[in-house]
Amino acid sequence: MIYENITKAKFICRPNRFIADVYIGEKRERVHVKNTGRCKELLIEGSTVYLTAPESKGRKTKYDLVAVEKNNGLLVNIDSQAPNKVVRQWLENKGFDNIVPEYTYGSSRIDFYMEKEEKRYLSEVKGCTLEVDGIGYFPDAPTERGVKHIKELIKAQSEGYIASLIFAVQMDGIKEVLPNAKTHPEFAKVFKLAKEAGVHIYALPCHIEPQSVTPAEDIIAL
Repeated sequence: MIYENITKAKFICRPNRFIADVYIGEKRERVHVKNTGRCKELLIEGSTVYLTAPESKGRKTKYDLVAVEKNNGLLVNIDSQAPNKVVRQWLENKGFDNIVPEYTYGSSRIDFYMEKEEKRYLSEVKGCTLEVDGIGYFPDAPTERGVKHIKELIKAQSEGYIASLIFAVQMDGIKEVLPNAKTHPEFAKVFKLAKEAGVHIYALPCHIEPQSVTPAEDIIAL
């Protein structure tokens, strides 16, 4: 996926989870943050961030904050819409006969339903933006929705679907994603149950530039 325009800025503060203040040159600007997660290890005063200007009507802010450079130089895309877009891009190259986004299963909307050779697939996508010592972790904040989705995948697997959980890694160089048990023990618990139930769990590495997110050709089984 590609952003049409990118502006470099310096992060100042985040008054709430939806907005941030940045400096574009010498001008202070309020921008929309395209990620409601905590991102505390990323959005630090003085960090270099990257903005895009969607130019859609009725906006209160001109810019969206979509990426940030960590203090170790790692560029992280934090756009919460990017994971589904890059996974969709990846799926379209894998020969599925049918791809249906936002598929209703049980009491949830699972990100993708696919068909191939009379087999049915369900895939839930999560974006990984938390890196510690070269390893990706999910989530960076408790996610009851994430727990619910994994339980639905376990059920789907038992009913004959080929169910998978795909972590779209929104930074370069990460080959492993682990459940963040410290932040959300329940998520780690259902993650383990899903593996035991045969749910396929993958990482999709991505190459990140300020203006783009490019999925790798191959996923990594976790």
